[in-house]
Amino acid sequence: MSSRIAAVLLSSLVLFACGTEAEPDHSQGRTVSEAPAPVVEPVVDPVPEPEPDLKPAAAKEESGPNIKKPETFTATAPDEFSVKFETTKGDITILVHRAWSPLGVDRLYNMVEAGYFVETSFFRVIQGYIAQFGLHADPNISDPWLNATIKDEPVLQGNLRGRLTFAMGGPNSRSVQFFINMRDSSRLDSMGFGAIGEVTAGMDVVDSLFSGYGDKPPTGPDQSRVMFEGNTYLKQDFPKLDFIKSATIVK
Repeated sequence: MSSRIAAVLLSSLVLFACGTEAEPDHSQGRTVSEAPAPVVEPVVDPVPEPEPDLKPAAAKEESGPNIKKPETFTATAPDEFSVKFETTKGDITILVHRAWSPLGVDRLYNMVEAGYFVETSFFRVIQGYIAQFGLHADPNISDPWLNATIKDEPVLQGNLRGRLTFAMGGPNSRSVQFFINMRDSSRLDSMGFGAIGEVTAGMDVVDSLFSGYGDKPPTGPDQSRVMFEGNTYLKQDFPKLDFIKSATIVK
């Protein structure tokens, strides 16, 4: 996880140098191994009955999709679909276009199908600029997804108001964090931030998301602590943050 934290910090420094505003950043199966059960040889009976096998059965491998294993979510997304985010401020619907970023859209689609976004916070909201989210409530779930980065793709669509874009901490670092543009931020296009979808309903909800804590420490959330502590940290120290209650695919 230290490498991800370093990437987050590096991203913040690099993007800070590019402008006066902070830019979007981010920054099991178990094998049972026991000694064989001892066999007690009989003293009287010359033909002993077989001893029962006292060795425990081997742990079964989990099969099928597992939210802690992003590699089990490999579906190809439809060409176009909408995601409805139910939040603590209301609903936000985003129309997603696979042609804009096939790898990025496939990742978002599989995250929604996995139920990843439940209780995910809008932990970095800069009023009139961006609303950033994507770090899971449970660090044990965030961790494997943060490691499952996807490759960069050409920027085909820019960061207009209402566009959804991956946050990133450097080349080929897209994983789970996104931001919604609250204004035209086309200057991000040349920095590799390519949009993957656009808000079609609920932009007023985006504009109303709580932004009172500021961009980062000392007043705002520390991303590294969100990675390690999840919602335990956020709900204790930043109780006014808005959250995603659910995310569903709208066919």
